Amino acid sequence: MFVLLLGVVALNYIDRGSVSVALPLITEDLGLSKETTGFVLSAFFWTYALMQIPSGWLADRFGARRMVSGACVGWGVAQSVTAAATGAGSLLGYRLLLGAVEAPVMPAGGKLNAQWLPAKERGRGAVLLDGGAPLGAALGGIIISALIAWTDSWRISFVVAGLLTVVAGLFAGWYIRNTPREHPGVNDAEATYIEQAHAEEDATGPVNERAGLRPYLKYRSFWAMCLGWMGFNGVFYGLLTWGPLYLSETKGFDIKTIGWSTLVIFGAGFVGELLGGWLSDRWKAAGAGANKVMRTMMGVAGVSVVSGLLGVVLVPDAVTAVVLLSVVMFFLRWAGLFWSLPSILGGRANAGVVGGAMNLSGNIAGIVTPIAVGYIVGGTGSYTWALLYFVGAGVLFTVSSLVLDYSKRLAVR
Repeated sequence: MFVLLLGVVALNYIDRGSVSVALPLITEDLGLSKETTGFVLSAFFWTYALMQIPSGWLADRFGARRMVSGACVGWGVAQSVTAAATGAGSLLGYRLLLGAVEAPVMPAGGKLNAQWLPAKERGRGAVLLDGGAPLGAALGGIIISALIAWTDSWRISFVVAGLLTVVAGLFAGWYIRNTPREHPGVNDAEATYIEQAHAEEDATGPVNERAGLRPYLKYRSFWAMCLGWMGFNGVFYGLLTWGPLYLSETKGFDIKTIGWSTLVIFGAGFVGELLGGWLSDRWKAAGAGANKVMRTMMGVAGVSVVSGLLGVVLVPDAVTAVVLLSVVMFFLRWAGLFWSLPSILGGRANAGVVGGAMNLSGNIAGIVTPIAVGYIVGGTGSYTWALLYFVGAGVLFTVSSLVLDYSKRLAVR
């Protein structure tokens, strides 16, 4: 189930990141300024963020299966029609559409993490779900750049990617089930094992019933989760949206080199994310408390991210920059463990809406960051202050992660 979700989220990021990979060609084709490019890159996140809480509520209400499948088919169509863009206005409109239909995937994935896994396995489930982000970003650089080279058209590459996504969405709808008991591939012993683990979890925590979002707003850990995810996404989405153009304009990379560099940088993130999930679950299984494990790992990740970004500012060499960005992405993606928080803080009944609120916060950074970087680079003619903006986002992630209580479900009614 979670390998399938890994693939779906990877497709999500291949499609949403395709504009960034093709950006050197698109800006030339459509005549986009730096400031306009920032708005185009940001547009996806406007509707993506707006739809997070409604998507989480719908996942809690109607189940994750419909939400994942419907979203996947929808964004495949949106990706294909983006090829028809004729200027900044139409490109921005297609990005708004793409953001709206991609929105349900992560809240629904958080819901499946709560429904399908015992608490002790949710770290690995979280990073398999979220690991699709760096994997998709890594593969997207190669796939989209190869399609562009093969077809000699960024437009045709978008159509091909979109049609493949529609097929994947139909397959996801056929395979996914909302609970293990419903799936024909799960035997009775497996379903009983998971249900017993959930019953034990419920017996030691607050009542597990649907409560909506409002009761969570009074808790420090809820806000720390949201702000931590915002800081993480300030770095990740900044590198995802502006990274290819940064390498093109400051390091002289062509479209092929951009593709391979993106593979290395985001591939390091994928490896780091899977390793982080494995390390978290192994450490907890050895008897360490949730707060000790998570605060230590997030602290190490935060310090590594901030230090690596400062290194990129100070070292101009192109190869060193790629190496440092790979180190940054390796540790940054340990934050994928945050996708275990909706089930930890909200329980199975509210994991969708809590996950939606977390992702809404993260995607506020997705809205602000591309625009801010566009104005910074356009106004200064340099990427130095943009990289320092990412450093600030890394500090927000680190501080928020260290004050969050990872050990208990929040008591709401």
